[in-house]
Amino acid sequence: MSAERQKTLAAAAALDYVESGMTLGLGSGSTAEIFLRLLGEKVRDGLEVRGVPTSQRTAEVAAEHGVPLIDVDHVDHIAITIDGADEVDGRFQLIKGGGACLLREKIIAHASDLMIVMVDETKLVSTLGKFPLPVEVDRFGFSLTASQVYEALRKAGVASPDVQLRRKGDGLEPLITDGGHYILDCACQAIPDARAVDQVLKAIPGVVEHGLFINLARVVIVGEDGEARVMEL
Repeated sequence: MSAERQKTLAAAAALDYVESGMTLGLGSGSTAEIFLRLLGEKVRDGLEVRGVPTSQRTAEVAAEHGVPLIDVDHVDHIAITIDGADEVDGRFQLIKGGGACLLREKIIAHASDLMIVMVDETKLVSTLGKFPLPVEVDRFGFSLTASQVYEALRKAGVASPDVQLRRKGDGLEPLITDGGHYILDCACQAIPDARAVDQVLKAIPGVVEHGLFINLARVVIVGEDGEARVMEL
């Protein structure tokens, strides 16, 4: 079964957690966009929800499918955030940020009562790190920050990290996030201690946020051949 079909099964299962009247955190990425399409169908059938988008792209897709939005600064409670992930391990620790939306995704997830993650089965891993870890950094002094990120990863047990500035599709200009920052992609191969990496990266002044999501996801929905498997902590 294709990854697209598996993502669709996971997104459909995530809809079971949505109830009328909820304010939802709306994630970013390909699986989140499938969820928005399905959510839009429910809204047209009478479901009353409002969404807080985690990126400009998400806001555009939500509007396209008729999902009502509310500005994040007008929200006092978010019931559920529903998002995808680039990697998920057995402890529901995540790597996110392949779409460069990690800061806003983490802000919204942290403010939510529940975070639900939808993935296809290729995103399940025993150890995080094969997918490069995104680190969002301030543009000022980013090369100094990159050197400190490299040393911090080594200190936290990553054997041979490779830290590269993410660039736009043409490869010439640096990619700039919705928040106006740069992204450092850190090829780690394996992250033996995600909590240690979390702590050392937080201590670097130029780091705005990183793509390790720890103690946030409590439900992981995996699209598999013919069905969606729901796992809860």
